[in-house]
Amino acid sequence: MLVITAVTSMYAASKLIGPEMDYLDLFHIIIAGSLASAGSSALNHFYDKDIDTRMKRTSTRPIPSGRMKAKHVLLYGLAVSVASVVYAAFTLNLVSTFFIALGIFFYVVVYTIWLKRLNPWNIVIGGFAGSAASMAGWSAATGSMDILGFLVGFLVFVWTPSHFWCLAMKIRDDYAEAKVPMLPVVIGMQKTSKYILINTSILLPYSLLLYAFGLGIVYLAIAAVSGSLMLAYHYKLTKNPTSEFAWKAYKVTAPYLTIIFVGIALDAAFHFRF
Repeated sequence: MLVITAVTSMYAASKLIGPEMDYLDLFHIIIAGSLASAGSSALNHFYDKDIDTRMKRTSTRPIPSGRMKAKHVLLYGLAVSVASVVYAAFTLNLVSTFFIALGIFFYVVVYTIWLKRLNPWNIVIGGFAGSAASMAGWSAATGSMDILGFLVGFLVFVWTPSHFWCLAMKIRDDYAEAKVPMLPVVIGMQKTSKYILINTSILLPYSLLLYAFGLGIVYLAIAAVSGSLMLAYHYKLTKNPTSEFAWKAYKVTAPYLTIIFVGIALDAAFHFRF
């Protein structure tokens, strides 16, 4: 999903800002982004190996299931993460490379190591790791970061809490067993559902606001429809704050990011405004 946000951001930036995209660079952002996602995910698996054994959802991962040794996962994660940054530095530009490295740092260090086990707002701050992928794609096309590129990337940050808290409600008991202070564990299901609704109530107008900064009618229509659907489900979640309905809300929330970023690419391809 993060590679999709990087690719669509790169395409949109090349159409809306310029210069025209070199399709070889598109290949490079896919490789660099895939390596960064794989490496940081492996490092997350290594660091969380102790709590993964206590959670049903993660108990079948390579380390707790015994399929891989922890030290091999660590070496793989470090090697692939470094390779992603080095590859980007040689094939893209330094601004894009910076955001790729920043995404890895936020996911591994800020979220996984620092915040996840200490703070119930972990995913809110750690969500910037996802924004960095979009910003890497945008800057890969333009060589810089402008206000529209930042706001498009920040859309991932605003979406992440609603997305992840729905999942956290679904597997609340897992997090409680592992003593990870996700929001539903700390404040309960009802209050968490209200925070999800509040967050989505911020996400919808924020997404529409991007029209004022240069996106067009195609994007505006897709953002309005997909955001309104999320808002409706999250309102229903406050009336039925159960793990079962949270899972339904999650299935609506999860595709939003892909839909909205494909919408950004389509808007750039068929760009028009009132």
